[in-house]
Amino acid sequence: MYELFANLGAWLTGAEQWQGPDGIAHRLAEHLQYSLLATLIATAIALPIGLLIGHTGRGAFLAINLSSFGRALPTVGLVVLVFLASGLSMTPVYVALVALAVPSIVTNTYAGMTAVDPEVKDAARGQGMRGHQILWQVELPLALPLIMTGLRLALIQVVATATVAAYVSFGGLGRYVFDGLAQRDLVQVLGGAVLVAVVAVALDLVLSGLQRILFRHRTA
Repeated sequence: MYELFANLGAWLTGAEQWQGPDGIAHRLAEHLQYSLLATLIATAIALPIGLLIGHTGRGAFLAINLSSFGRALPTVGLVVLVFLASGLSMTPVYVALVALAVPSIVTNTYAGMTAVDPEVKDAARGQGMRGHQILWQVELPLALPLIMTGLRLALIQVVATATVAAYVSFGGLGRYVFDGLAQRDLVQVLGGAVLVAVVAVALDLVLSGLQRILFRHRTA
């Protein structure tokens, strides 16, 4: 066991391991690119849905259940299914990652909107605000902490799952996991898994810290 961890440390810290197109730096950049783009696409889809159903109260049952269905989909199975339909491209990976991210964003956005005190909305109406003004100037600002929590959860889930890109011969940190399994190289497999975990934890800490800074006045 000691030898395994020693070899893992040498693999992670070796200068040659960080260079070139197969190096950690390049694979990390690919992994972040996949994760951030998928999360942005999911946000563009899920955020308006969550805002709409939270503001109007309509379609909540359908939207939440569809989101739960998306969360239950097996990611690798979805990648393979879309891969068979679209061929060799990043499309299957992005479809699977977006499907994974959407539920957290929809449910947290909806929860944030419904958590807004009805009396606050009534007061806004009493001041002459219209529906869209209440949405953008009252409900959205108050719901932002929960919305950001949903975005944070979605991003971390996507980062942890973006290894599936290597399953269809693309890059990212998952390359080390799948190549290591194919080569029976346990050190490389563990190295890839450790890197994914470190990236996920680091992003979570950064986003949670940013969230505390942005909304510290809410709990002051």
